[in-house]
Amino acid sequence: MKKLIAGSILLVSSSAALAVAPGGPDCGWGNMLFEGQSGLGPHWIATTTNGTSGNKTFGMTSGTNGCSTGGTLTYGGSSLVSNMMDELSEDVARGHGDALNAVAVSMGVEKADRELFAKVAHDNFNAIFPNENVTAKEVTASLNALMKADPRLAKYAA
Repeated sequence: MKKLIAGSILLVSSSAALAVAPGGPDCGWGNMLFEGQSGLGPHWIATTTNGTSGNKTFGMTSGTNGCSTGGTLTYGGSSLVSNMMDELSEDVARGHGDALNAVAVSMGVEKADRELFAKVAHDNFNAIFPNENVTAKEVTASLNALMKADPRLAKYAA
């Protein structure tokens, strides 16, 4: 029973987080129906309405329903890198490992170039992890800079 309740709370809270998401904060019929309301209930129902009817997708492609694709998408959670800094630093030091591979995948590095990505990261460990207080944002920026400097990896750099 506890798992069912925890799962329901997770589902509802993750669904509510999507109420202000791609397409803009005013996008979709659910947002139109519950305009001006706040709280978990209206957000959840608005998101469910937008998701089940496909009107948000239609609105983004047609420029209707209060939707726009002109804004920049954001993410309020933590990045993959920040969730595994210790494992990543160990893998970069070794030159291989699951965390290093996961970061390569998340950065869009194709399978054929992942070995090169791992080698470049390993060869530049001190540039990526200059001290023990380096942040995930700094690590990601360093990886991007290294990829930009490599002719084969440059296509993956942000």
